[in-house]
Amino acid sequence: MISVIVPNHNGSATIGTCLRSLFSSRYQAFEVIVVDDCSSDSSIDIIRQFSCRLIRLDRHGGAAKARNTGARESCGDVLFFIDADCVVQEDTLTRVAEAYRNSPDSVTGGSYTPVAHDDCFYSTFQSVFINYSELRNPAPDYIASHAMVIGKGIFEKSGGFAEDFMPILEDVEFSHRLKRAGVRLSMDSAILVRHIFNFTLTKSLRNAMKKTKYWTGYSLGNSDLTNDSGTSSRELKINVASSCMSWFLLLCSLLSRESLFLLSMLIVATLNIIFSRGLIQAFFRIKGWPFGIRAALYYCFVYPLPIVAGGISGTLFYFQTRRTAS
Repeated sequence: MISVIVPNHNGSATIGTCLRSLFSSRYQAFEVIVVDDCSSDSSIDIIRQFSCRLIRLDRHGGAAKARNTGARESCGDVLFFIDADCVVQEDTLTRVAEAYRNSPDSVTGGSYTPVAHDDCFYSTFQSVFINYSELRNPAPDYIASHAMVIGKGIFEKSGGFAEDFMPILEDVEFSHRLKRAGVRLSMDSAILVRHIFNFTLTKSLRNAMKKTKYWTGYSLGNSDLTNDSGTSSRELKINVASSCMSWFLLLCSLLSRESLFLLSMLIVATLNIIFSRGLIQAFFRIKGWPFGIRAALYYCFVYPLPIVAGGISGTLFYFQTRRTAS
């Protein structure tokens, strides 16, 4: 029996698609628990159209509280956490059951399909990036809550997600806590959900900056900023450093009109492409040459800019938090 836990906060644009996909599953032994985190949109009316259990929170408490509430009220042997903007495939729950039967004492993670549900450039760029980053390591540093499989007993023993944590990354903190307790984490590339990003250029850059801000703050406190960790991979960190150097060398070339700077920039960019070849090959493999070229250029020269801004913001956030705590 699988209990699918879906936190929802003002997710009227996606929750219907999410639930429709769940109730189209081939697997039969499951329940769906939607915990509405004090939505002010039409989410409730949409959720009530489906035969799921709806739990409504009196006040906005965040995704961690919503997930913990759903887990507490669940009846299944295994919990499967997804988000309200995730769309399962017909065999996803079957794969979840197989993963749990094969390894009931570990926590198993899935990922996004390479192609996003809303297949526009920025959404599919993000989906390929996350799919590649999360699945490249079979023994991951964390399991993302957009596709997390965990036995109910393990979840209860762990104490669940930290409800007083940052606005995001509670799944990273939870995973690290599980690892310290000796629980094994693993990835299963067969467990995939399509994500609805609805990304534009602005939303893509804003998302990168927000994620980096909180990841930097958490990693500084955890003393693991340089770790190779999922989407915060060493590949990405080297890409950001190479991009900054490339932009600096280009500026020097424009100001000095010295071709040596331009040549140096081309060398740095080439080395970065070689180091990032795994992800860049995924861009080309998934969507072909036009997408691959555009995605590679975006990843190498534009995407790092909000990450730098987020890193600076996250560093300030970390020291402000320390000062407030002391």
